[in-house]
Amino acid sequence: MIGAVVRLPCDVYRCAICIDMRYVWICDVYRYVICVNKRGNRYMKWKKYTIETTTAAEDFLAGMLMELGIEGIEVEDNIPLTKEEQADMFIDFLPELPPDDGVSHVSFYIEVAGDSEASDEFKDAFEDVASEAFSNTGTEILPPTGMTEEEQKKLLVRVKEKLEELRDTVDIGSGTILSSETEDLDWINNWKTFFSSFYIEDLLIKPTWEELKPEDEGKPVIEIDPGISFGTGKHETTQLCIRQLIKYVRGNADFTPEWKNPSVLDVGCGSGILSIVALKLGASHVVGTDLDADCMISTRDNMKVNHLDESLGSFYVGNLITDRKLQDKVGTGCYEVVVANILADVIIPMAPVIPDRLKKGGYFITSGIIDFKENEVKEAIEKAGLEIVEINHQGEWVNITARKN
Repeated sequence: MIGAVVRLPCDVYRCAICIDMRYVWICDVYRYVICVNKRGNRYMKWKKYTIETTTAAEDFLAGMLMELGIEGIEVEDNIPLTKEEQADMFIDFLPELPPDDGVSHVSFYIEVAGDSEASDEFKDAFEDVASEAFSNTGTEILPPTGMTEEEQKKLLVRVKEKLEELRDTVDIGSGTILSSETEDLDWINNWKTFFSSFYIEDLLIKPTWEELKPEDEGKPVIEIDPGISFGTGKHETTQLCIRQLIKYVRGNADFTPEWKNPSVLDVGCGSGILSIVALKLGASHVVGTDLDADCMISTRDNMKVNHLDESLGSFYVGNLITDRKLQDKVGTGCYEVVVANILADVIIPMAPVIPDRLKKGGYFITSGIIDFKENEVKEAIEKAGLEIVEINHQGEWVNITARKN
């Protein structure tokens, strides 16, 4: 099976993509993942093999490992991400990288067969976490499957043989293979150390696991636990959208005084952070859509945490661009504000379906746009018949807000 090569800066939370998986979150040396695949939800135990090599050999090793049937490959080096790579990634916490030293670590993960090596304490803890994560999905948590120890040994022999063959073609460095394995569940929560309370204008964005500080008492608070969905509020694109929601939802009287409590459509709602912000700012009702069913769980959970009644929001799974039934559910001419914090390559084909969702005079707030895609998105929005009213930048990311006249 052929999987995807994921090149990532060191110390960032990894998303290794395999052909039969929707996502696998991996952080540094943590091997245990919740994986949603064709066979259902299950806990899986992984062993990590890392080849110490050079940046010049990365592509050669990636191709070689794929030929051997490795489904997911992770490459760690200190080469800065290009703008094109950043355009395809949403990373809330992008670290400062040291200078590129030419060293690279190419890793692959092998699922360990059976669960006999996992302690009862581990299995009980994992099942508790997985059950909570998927409690509303109606799916069963299945026991792990994978390679036996003997099968792993045979694979490693083949990897070492192929590495020696590559030495005649490219400098592969030491070519040392390191392995590691753990029963540590901390990867599920370890990323939380990077997410702490912060302000966007006067709005306090607070993770659910942090206590409210005395100095923050009385401030408008948005509590959020993104879970496995995108949306902590830390990313520049989310902040750009929130600032626009403050302007066009809370401050809507300056623009559309007849709409005191606007309705908001949140396309690609993720954790629900923008829907929740809109409601906290005075929206009367929100409708959210996302391709990922798990986002519905995250959004509902975060609404409860923020003491928002379920009746204030309706959320649907589907692709607003192509799904006519979803378009009918969402409605026509219903919204004063549509917000979409999605990648530019999604906003462009989405633009033609947005005017029908908006009321006359309504606003389309977009972000997720890397700066070199700004003109393409602007042209698509204008071609759809909307008037650009403002463009804002934060770092390398862009917000475009347009109006239906």
